[in-house]
Amino acid sequence: MPYIILLAIILVLMFLPQWWVKYIMQKYSKPINALPGTGGELAQHLIEQYQLPVTLETTEAGDHYDPQSKTVRLSAEHYNGKSLTAIAIAAHEVGHAIQDHKQDQLLILRGVMVKNAQRFEKLGSGIIIAAPLLGALSHSPAVGILIGIIGLLSIGSMVLVHLISLPVEFDASFNKALPVLAAGQYVTRRDLIPVRQVLLAAALTYVAAALAGLLNVWRWITILLRR
Repeated sequence: MPYIILLAIILVLMFLPQWWVKYIMQKYSKPINALPGTGGELAQHLIEQYQLPVTLETTEAGDHYDPQSKTVRLSAEHYNGKSLTAIAIAAHEVGHAIQDHKQDQLLILRGVMVKNAQRFEKLGSGIIIAAPLLGALSHSPAVGILIGIIGLLSIGSMVLVHLISLPVEFDASFNKALPVLAAGQYVTRRDLIPVRQVLLAAALTYVAAALAGLLNVWRWITILLRR
């Protein structure tokens, strides 16, 4: 019963942020003719204004900034969109480009950890599956338990990446994008309120990802306990 309650709580915490993020993005995605340009036009303007050595392109893989190729990528909806959501998301992703240009240490750390965590996550799954067999071969249950713990830590490394991503995302939203939008008067003072909500939604995407990672760790723990 405790495991069922814990699972229910995690599921609620995981899907609630996802639902809220989608709700906010959709709510403010309506076209506004009074805006000075599209999300793509704003992103290009900011790139030129801050003299960032990055390129801008559309993508089907979701809005993001790629520090490896120095590219700001926006979905077609936000690149061509003339809405508060499009403007806020464009500014947020350029905010990451600004972080990279200023050599933000957390952004650099996240990039390094993402590469390693993806490998550790795959390795951890294999280790956990093999843990009971290795424990039996060594004739020591403690060895199997130790190997299982190592596997869980490997899988949990991706959760750590998502947690480190939170301050990076909040900085891109509220220390980079919001001041730029406010100072440049790209949106009205009234529109800054919903823009804040969109920027918060952009930052919170990693909360759901971190909780999903915790759910995966919990799933593997239950598998180990059954064995």
